[in-house]
Amino acid sequence: MLRSALTVVGAVLMVLGIFFTLQGAGVIMWPPESFMLADRGWVSKGLMIAAAGAAVILISRRVGSKS
Repeated sequence: MLRSALTVVGAVLMVLGIFFTLQGAGVIMWPPESFMLADRGWVSKGLMIAAAGAAVILISRRVGSKS
């Protein structure tokens, strides 16, 4: 149960991080009223969020495997 929850949380963080990165880079210009569009600061923030999501997924793989 915990393993599945952590995997889902990690995946959501990764998807959002990639989305924020692409918005900051100006690749995704949606939604039009977003304050993140073409703001280079969000590229690094998005990459950090995606990396945190990957770390959560890696941690989730270790949870429950020490049976």
